[in-house]
Amino acid sequence: MLNAIEPALEIALTDCRRIGQIAIQKLDDGVLALSHRDDETRNDLKLFHSPEDAIEIAKFDDTGNYRPLKTAPNLRRGWRLELATLDELRRALDYFYPGRLAVFAAWKSGRLRTTPLRDTLDRQSGMYRVAAKISDEQIDCVVGDFCRSDGGCLRTILWKRDKQGTVASTKLPPEKFDPAFDQVRAPTRSRSTIPATAIPLLCQEACNLLVAECRKVVKGE
Repeated sequence: MLNAIEPALEIALTDCRRIGQIAIQKLDDGVLALSHRDDETRNDLKLFHSPEDAIEIAKFDDTGNYRPLKTAPNLRRGWRLELATLDELRRALDYFYPGRLAVFAAWKSGRLRTTPLRDTLDRQSGMYRVAAKISDEQIDCVVGDFCRSDGGCLRTILWKRDKQGTVASTKLPPEKFDPAFDQVRAPTRSRSTIPATAIPLLCQEACNLLVAECRKVVKGE
């Protein structure tokens, strides 16, 4: 898979300089500089040089709270990460957004498989088995709230609610399911005015945190 990720990333970077809340600049000396999108024009950022620094940068938000969902739109600001090679860039982005580059590479090559939410819930065991009892109406609300780009998650949803192809939630806009749409700008811009300039964070299957939210609803917590 590593052999497929770097070529896909290199090609994507010819047209895109964004992934999630991260902006990527290629400097004159070939250095790849990463920062929060909202910090691109700042010159007072704390400087880092190792891909592993991304682990700590991504761990907490601006208020010091732990970020259990790395694709949530709460990446902290105030940093700049300068890297020397494409391999270092790949590693850093994997720390910022675990697994998303592999999913992107599989999607670009037409090999990505998605799993309906009902299938994900049906295979749960132990304390999460009860999540499969969630109703369609409850799913509509839970997914619509938990997965929304504005305050929820920046991934583009590719999975369906069930094997019949039902949309994940009718409470989410069509753009939430469009890989060409920049989810970071979703709250303020319409699809017709946003160019495809961001590498999408694709969601091929409901995450464990969403499964936990489904369980909470069923249990009435």
